[in-house]
Amino acid sequence: MSLRRAWRPLAAVAAVGGPAYVYYQYRTKQETFEITVKARGADGKPEMQTRTFPLLPLKVLEARLQQNANANTHHRPDGLVWKHTTASLASNDPIEDANANVIVTRDETDPAAPGDFLFFTVMDGHGGYETSQLLSKVLIKAVAAKIFALNSSKHMPSPTVGWFSGLKTSLWGSSPTPAGSTSPPQATPDADPTRVSGAIEEAFVELDQEILNAPLRVLAANVDEETRKKGITPDLSKHPLALKTMHPAISGSCALMAVFDTIHRNLYVAVTGDSRAVAGVWEPTDDGKGSWRVEVLTEDQTGRNPSELARMRSEHPKEEENDVIRNGRVLGGLEPCRAFGDARYKWPRIVQETLNQAFLVGNGTPMRPAPSLFKTPPYVTSRPEITHRTLPLGSSQESSQKAKYFLVMATDGLWDELSNDDVVSLVGGYLQGLKGPVPKSKLPDLVPVSSGTEGVEGKREKKSNKVEGSWAFADENASAHLIRNAFGGGDEAILRRRLSIPAPWSRRYRDDVTVTVVWWEEGSESRPQVSRVNGEQLKARL
Repeated sequence: MSLRRAWRPLAAVAAVGGPAYVYYQYRTKQETFEITVKARGADGKPEMQTRTFPLLPLKVLEARLQQNANANTHHRPDGLVWKHTTASLASNDPIEDANANVIVTRDETDPAAPGDFLFFTVMDGHGGYETSQLLSKVLIKAVAAKIFALNSSKHMPSPTVGWFSGLKTSLWGSSPTPAGSTSPPQATPDADPTRVSGAIEEAFVELDQEILNAPLRVLAANVDEETRKKGITPDLSKHPLALKTMHPAISGSCALMAVFDTIHRNLYVAVTGDSRAVAGVWEPTDDGKGSWRVEVLTEDQTGRNPSELARMRSEHPKEEENDVIRNGRVLGGLEPCRAFGDARYKWPRIVQETLNQAFLVGNGTPMRPAPSLFKTPPYVTSRPEITHRTLPLGSSQESSQKAKYFLVMATDGLWDELSNDDVVSLVGGYLQGLKGPVPKSKLPDLVPVSSGTEGVEGKREKKSNKVEGSWAFADENASAHLIRNAFGGGDEAILRRRLSIPAPWSRRYRDDVTVTVVWWEEGSESRPQVSRVNGEQLKARL
């Protein structure tokens, strides 16, 4: 990218009690830069072209980094202070990422109380924003209902009537703890990692089925017996639920969820797709110092992950062995091989054609046909992989490092730019209070990291940060801090150029990014304080 500066005279006329004097002032024209973009030429065919764009002022970009950033603090009676931040930066217009978080305080009648469930999600949409936005509204509710039902004798409503939209406000179904009791929490079903993991998996799969089946139910409700006998597909394009049900089904979204169960000290991380969760675990050393151990809690679910490639091949006939994954993509098209929605890879061909005719053709927005290699659907699943970890809550280790554990959840737009070690170092430095620019070559000395559990790199191209340049410790919000450093950090010129590229051209140079960072610190025993999540007051129950 190149910069150029142009000058232009600005005329101003002033008349003060006599002849007019013309003053010429000059000012700097807005800086511009050039990039190569893919566009249609005069013949209508795609070609690479050079385009010139304005270089936005740093103040404008600073505001953009903070626009969707929020931070929350949750004080608990046990002296722990939970903190979490979220930030997002769009490349698509509108952004196809989404996120949600909810903190649920256990009901006082629960024998395991007091304690909390903390739910955090990030969603990476593709082919539109509709699926990710829907998930941001219902995924946590669906999972919470399944987990809470483990301890309840009540039966949940059938998924076929939209169970995720009719959650009960009382799901614990257990007797109160006797006054003055000091006994440990009872071994209720929600303390069993196997059962909780199974509940999360069921919620993901059933919710995706709800999304895929919604248009079919609308169609079935609007086809009479005579129409069915004649094999006529009705035009339902103006039906109020036509686009509301079709768009979440045919667009798609990855989903990453973390569930903290504070009373049982359990962390569950569920991933569908190629978003990633990485933890930093503080490990003191004998010399009184310490380092952050990097623990990767998810694997990128793309065709470049050997286990995903093997799974895909095992689920389809032998003759499709070389087709289910082409160039690391499902049937040569979709990169993540697990996702919500993406009906083009799940509905049988005849279902796609029928629903397209019924709902979309009349709207002038026909559905793309099934991929040419499409033979034995489904090729994409919403079934998540779930990781369980025991949390080091209430650690008695003495250390100058207040936070002992943090979790970073992010869509793949962050991991395209930063390595796992980079992210842990940057958050570790943030928690240590580093300020200002830090040379990249110096950060490992200031914030040592060590390797723990490694994940699987599922992206074709991994951008590496060279030791030249600097990181920036300039943001109060930990999530915005990571986004800034993903696109330039302390190198202002690089940061300005990358963030100044407008949509849709920016998508060639950066993806949508959403980041959530969660950690806890040892505080002091105090009255629980009410925090806010997504602008809404926390409630004791969903």
